[in-house]
Amino acid sequence: MENKKIWFVTGASKGLGLTLVKRLLSESYQVAATSRTVDALINELGEPSANFLPLEVDLVNEESVKKAIETTVEKFGTIDVVVNNAGYGQVGTLEEISDKIARQNFDINVFGSLNVIRYAMPYLRVKRSGYIFNISSIGGFTGNFAGWGIYASTKFAVAGFTEALSAEIKSFGVHATVVYPGYFRTSFLSQDSLGITESAIPEYADAKASQDAHQNDINGNQQGDPEKASAVLIKVALEANPPLHLFLGQDAYDAAKVKIEAVEKDMENWQELAAATGFDVEV
Repeated sequence: MENKKIWFVTGASKGLGLTLVKRLLSESYQVAATSRTVDALINELGEPSANFLPLEVDLVNEESVKKAIETTVEKFGTIDVVVNNAGYGQVGTLEEISDKIARQNFDINVFGSLNVIRYAMPYLRVKRSGYIFNISSIGGFTGNFAGWGIYASTKFAVAGFTEALSAEIKSFGVHATVVYPGYFRTSFLSQDSLGITESAIPEYADAKASQDAHQNDINGNQQGDPEKASAVLIKVALEANPPLHLFLGQDAYDAAKVKIEAVEKDMENWQELAAATGFDVEV
């Protein structure tokens, strides 16, 4: 009988997390799934079973996260794959968004994942194997979206700490992958998954146009299939040498290439001036 990996997935009551957990359960994996309310998980995924452990978790509460990890290990014996998927979008320019709203977005999108890593790693480190997928966004690689600065900055943070995490845990045989999805047809752009600032400044026409496009034109018409994205994650978790950076969707690849080319162009155009800053360089 195949030794199936045991998964721990946050933000599993909707979006990519829900699709992933459904697929995992259909393939007979054992899965611990978290959400803000256990009822939301049961409504979507059914009652607890031998393979399914729904957990009500407050990701910004360390004790809540610690208990969830411990409960998972008690039920399944271990954890093999962690998917930090929980998060939400936040729309509004940097001038419009209050300090409180910005910090709330960071609490879930960044610090919630760090809490999970903090309490999952002792188990992965001891068993000297495992996979951690941190779900960023193509907006965590290129932030050139007016009105999405706070959200993008949370996802840039996810990318940054995943790179550091990979360097920290590789000697333990544990892998870390930052995932940059493009546009997938989930509930991400729906009203209950998107924070919208109430103090809009009318002069920010580009940001307002971007918000309108995401809510009214892109929402429901995304080209990415979350079923296929889930299949990719499951396949990558079977690889002996998974990627550190995983872009999901052709649109994510296209946007990443534009960003890389722009950075290379700036570096080439300004290298002579910017690199002439050493003590031993003649200016």
